[in-house]
Amino acid sequence: MNSAFENPQWLNYHHLRHFWMIARHRSVTRAAEKLKVSQSTLSEQLAELEDWLGQPLFDRRGRELHLTDAGRVALEYAETIYTTGHELINRFRQSGGTQQRVLRIGAVGPLSKNLQFDFIQPILKDARTKVVVVAGALDELTRQLHEHKVDLVLSNIPVRADQEQTIFNHRLGEVPVYLVGGKKMKLSPGKFPKFLKNVPLFLPSRQSDVRADFELILANAGIEPFVHAEVDDMALLRLLALSGEGLALVSKIVIERELKSREIKFMQRVPGLVEKYFALTVRKRFQNAWLEEIVQAFRARLKMLVIK
Repeated sequence: MNSAFENPQWLNYHHLRHFWMIARHRSVTRAAEKLKVSQSTLSEQLAELEDWLGQPLFDRRGRELHLTDAGRVALEYAETIYTTGHELINRFRQSGGTQQRVLRIGAVGPLSKNLQFDFIQPILKDARTKVVVVAGALDELTRQLHEHKVDLVLSNIPVRADQEQTIFNHRLGEVPVYLVGGKKMKLSPGKFPKFLKNVPLFLPSRQSDVRADFELILANAGIEPFVHAEVDDMALLRLLALSGEGLALVSKIVIERELKSREIKFMQRVPGLVEKYFALTVRKRFQNAWLEEIVQAFRARLKMLVIK
């Protein structure tokens, strides 16, 4: 038997869970409300954990608690232990004695459905795995990450380290961005980006880094964009591109399937412009080897889009 289990100072699971809740809410008061325990009890347990580990886990800044370097290391271990405990319980609660595993994926609302499908498709080949996909805003999905309601979040927006110190951006890759038009699109020949003067454009919303970078390119060329529509849904942006009523600014993965048809009449790569994609997790590493394999395969898939 592992000697750690025989150690009378074996780490208390509840201490870790309570520490995790304090880190999540950056407050003993708010964590106590969520846990339905007294603040004094929670403070005592935090003090016991810090005493046991021999280092302070939080710095107080104003009314908020912020993790120390030791606290960030401890939180990573707490995440692993806490999640593994959930997995242990869920495994033995599966009906019929099955051992089906569930992968819960969050997808930022505007994210391309093609990208989501390409990520999920290889997982479906494994009959033991059930996939649950939840769409939402980035802040809501990061909250669900903290609460272990989703295992990872697919996003085209990274979280800022100064705002979310406990969430990690795993870069999946980047895909070139194009201006795309359908059959009815008629354009006068010209050099990029000069030919875009007075051309109707369908652009992502201003939340998109791609939109900001594209407008900077036009501004440097002295061009005021004619924005015919701006949307934060890539499926709608693809349909607008195919309408032929203007040019849509989309990453290649959004219109990849249409490239094999004759629906696209015009396609111009925007020099130097790419859309980046990330998998967000509460750990520096993916917790399962099979998930790491899926991510690596998807990274290779995105690289192919750059080469083609």
